[in-house]
Amino acid sequence: MSDDINYEYKSVQAVRGLESRSIAKAQREGGWELCDQTQGRLQTTLKFRRVKPETFLSKAWGVFRGLAPAKQRVVAAGMAVLLLLAAVGIGTSAAQEKAVTQSTESAAANEKSAPSPTPTLAEKTDQVITPENSATKSTEPTAVSEESAPSPTPTLAEKTDQAINAENNKDFAALLVATDYCDPSMAQFAAKYQGREIEFDGSITNMQHHGNYDTRYDILVGPGDAGPKATAGPAFKYEDVNMFDLKLAGKSVPSYVAEGDTFRFTAKVGEYKPNQGCLFFLTPVSTTVR
Repeated sequence: MSDDINYEYKSVQAVRGLESRSIAKAQREGGWELCDQTQGRLQTTLKFRRVKPETFLSKAWGVFRGLAPAKQRVVAAGMAVLLLLAAVGIGTSAAQEKAVTQSTESAAANEKSAPSPTPTLAEKTDQVITPENSATKSTEPTAVSEESAPSPTPTLAEKTDQAINAENNKDFAALLVATDYCDPSMAQFAAKYQGREIEFDGSITNMQHHGNYDTRYDILVGPGDAGPKATAGPAFKYEDVNMFDLKLAGKSVPSYVAEGDTFRFTAKVGEYKPNQGCLFFLTPVSTTVR
């Protein structure tokens, strides 16, 4: 038997700037090891490998290959006998199941042919139904109870137009710590709060020129101060913006921003696009230095 290690491989497309999240997710969820990466203009192809797990069949095959030819023939003959017995057992079980099904269908047919129960006096005539001649109970009290039940108390952020943040909105708080930026909660949040303002402390995780423009950019931002090494939160994106669009504010306003810079971001919730690398689009409202 060969002592060579057998690997299995897989490839993942990651948005530029989010490679660290995809690598961390692959290591965390499947024990995958990064063995190669190819960087494109918008996406990076990550190639992973891991030791191929042994199954019962692969182990049995290894043992079989290690036997002498004479013993291999004996084992093969024994397996043939077992397969034959299994086939006979399956045939017998199918015949028994068919008999049970036919018996059940016959019983159902007999039940359908049985005479229906005699209707009550109130059912046969136009007599007014009273508690004495009817077993049916009114459902009106239940309906009234349901209508009078108090509705859930809305949160402060839902009652007003104030900006949503981690302190006043549980949905947003959970979103900022999600380790998978393709989690279904991203789409749910975008659909529920589209057009609302959100605010959070974050950093620039990636920054590229938009198309062939020198002064317009596609900027990825995420919660926290880790910049390109961020591993949690949505893949928020400002698309096709310049420095004026960011509406920079604060005590010391920079003339330019770069990857790793930290800010207090305020933005309007836009679309979440799972087919475009799970990007969560925002429109900047203000970018405050902190």
